[in-house]
Amino acid sequence: MTTACTNLLKKEFPSMDSETKQYIEGILTGGADDFESGDDLYDAIGDLLHQIAAEKGEDDIRDLCEQFLCIMRPSDHGNKGGHKVLDAPKSLGQMAANLEGIQEDMSSIWVVSRDDNLKVNSKKLEKAQQKLQQKQDKRSDVVKPAPNAPQLQTATASQVVSKKDNQLESKGNNRSMDIRIENFDVSYGNKVLLQNADLLLANGRRYGLVGRNGLGKTTLLRMISGKQLTIPSHITILHVEQEVIGDDTSALDSVLECDFVRQRLLKEEKDVAAEVNAGSTDPALSQKLTEIYANLELIESDKAPARASIILIGLGFTKEMQSRATKTFSGGWRMRLALARALFSKPDLLLLDEPTNMLDIKAIIWLENYLQNWPTTLLVVSHDRNFLDTVPTDILHLHSQRIEVYKGNYEQFDKTRTEKHKAQRREYEAQMAHRQHVQEFIDRFRYNANRAASVQSKIKMLEKLPELKPVEKEVDVVLKFPEVEPLNPPVLTLNEVAFMYNKDKVIFECLNLNANLESRICIVGENGAGKTTLLKIIMGMLTPTNGMINQHRGLKYGYFAQHHVDQLNMNTTCVGLLQDAFPGKPVEEYRRQLGSFGVSGDLALQLVASLSGGQKSRVTFAKMCMARPNFLILDEPTNHLDIETIAALGAAINKFNGGLILVSHDERLIHMVCKELWVCANGTVTSLEGGIEEYKRLVLKELADAAAK
Repeated sequence: MTTACTNLLKKEFPSMDSETKQYIEGILTGGADDFESGDDLYDAIGDLLHQIAAEKGEDDIRDLCEQFLCIMRPSDHGNKGGHKVLDAPKSLGQMAANLEGIQEDMSSIWVVSRDDNLKVNSKKLEKAQQKLQQKQDKRSDVVKPAPNAPQLQTATASQVVSKKDNQLESKGNNRSMDIRIENFDVSYGNKVLLQNADLLLANGRRYGLVGRNGLGKTTLLRMISGKQLTIPSHITILHVEQEVIGDDTSALDSVLECDFVRQRLLKEEKDVAAEVNAGSTDPALSQKLTEIYANLELIESDKAPARASIILIGLGFTKEMQSRATKTFSGGWRMRLALARALFSKPDLLLLDEPTNMLDIKAIIWLENYLQNWPTTLLVVSHDRNFLDTVPTDILHLHSQRIEVYKGNYEQFDKTRTEKHKAQRREYEAQMAHRQHVQEFIDRFRYNANRAASVQSKIKMLEKLPELKPVEKEVDVVLKFPEVEPLNPPVLTLNEVAFMYNKDKVIFECLNLNANLESRICIVGENGAGKTTLLKIIMGMLTPTNGMINQHRGLKYGYFAQHHVDQLNMNTTCVGLLQDAFPGKPVEEYRRQLGSFGVSGDLALQLVASLSGGQKSRVTFAKMCMARPNFLILDEPTNHLDIETIAALGAAINKFNGGLILVSHDERLIHMVCKELWVCANGTVTSLEGGIEEYKRLVLKELADAAAK
């Protein structure tokens, strides 16, 4: 029996190590009475066998256990249970009276006797499993996380829905286009983002959702679009978050496909027309074709291509680009295409998360003008102060786990909030002064019998006063770039520089530019004009096809890439990210560096993947400045930053004693730091004397001329 079990074990598991093999053989050869069935044997050794041969399924292992049991008990294979069969009725009373013989008889009825030596040795089992796991980890190069390593958390939402709303929804009687989400909570892991919050979105209003990075703005949009918060079923929602998947469909057709009613009618028209052309004389077909034409005319189907083309042109798609397949576009252009599809389809609720991130100034101005006439409900998260001053009719301020509504644009919200805080502060200070005055009277005459009635009256008055809380003041955001040593000019010079990707695609010709540590240069231009390419030429990441670049030998760049998130390791903590990039320093130094950019406390120990977009940007700044650069190259650094952090970034740049070249579409930041404006267009770079205001004037004139045509 021992030999048969061993042979079968070798045959089925040839790669089994000797220690595990010895352990399993000990169980198999220890005694058949230890196992009542193949299932019992599977419970004892099944997990080990699965680990040894992961390719074998559960049924295969169970069949093997039955085979082992047959080998162990060949004579009793027919009676798999292995129980003793009583040959006559037993009287329990007589058995109890005869205690001397009861043990053997009772055990034969219901007690399964086991030899302790045959039981599964838990220590040996654990040792064998650990050894197998070590081998598997080594084979697959799996690095197990530390026991206390932070885990990536997920967002959850809960909501109390009234019986009235449930009844209306179940009966299909709720036809209101207003969206009311009451008494809801949103959490991210253990962090509560919103608690007992209410949100009312009136039909046709345009809402700007603002608040500090990491408070849950993007998460709230995802909860709404994912229907984790209850929305009336008849309301269509479109959340522009993911880029269009590329295929052979043209950009224009991709937008037109969003009109499902038009697409259905066109297909029906094609099918019915095919039957008529095939010779069918059914009068119902002619009637149906007439109805289809009437419906197409009703929805102005013939005007749809022109309307889609206008949207695409506004977002930067030329006529040639509109006919190109979507798979030929980069991720940024596919995001623009997703925005175009949303604008064309006109859902009942449109959710936009940082729509200006993918746009140049020209496209932003067009989008602002377009959304001012948006017919349905709009909820947009944006950091662009000009956009928030132009588009929203209302501002939703997310703070302190709740949402406050303010009428008007961001400028009006800022004024109203400031005045509100001043009034609250005055009311709080006045009440505290009044309380102190009354308390002094109480303390002075507490033990004066003649004033006892007055004292009691004052005490009751204090108890009835509403308890006011001090005004919550948001912590100011502070960013700090490193102090650097000065460099004697010239620091950076481009002489007759030209660049082309191939012979047919010339990007620049004859660039003559220079910069020093006092430079505050901002670069503007349409997408595709070569702004990022120019930055890479300056830093030596791309080699010019002609010309010379002269740099000071002490020049040290700090580069903030437009798609910085792609460069971050999402599976490590913020501190771990700096440790990997700059090993060998004390943990306190990494935390101090992160703290210089507002990533402090527990936030510095979170996984990078769990951070908001703005928090990831701050971590990128901290990593960039760890090398102490003396010349900053920032490509769209405001993407994902909140308004307060953008202001802090401008202040930090102005205090920085090194050089700066900035690519940005954020007018507020450009106004704060720009001393020289470079316009990238038509294969060259020119300096514009009038600054950003002059550039905007030229863009508006160009848009007006295009509209006139």
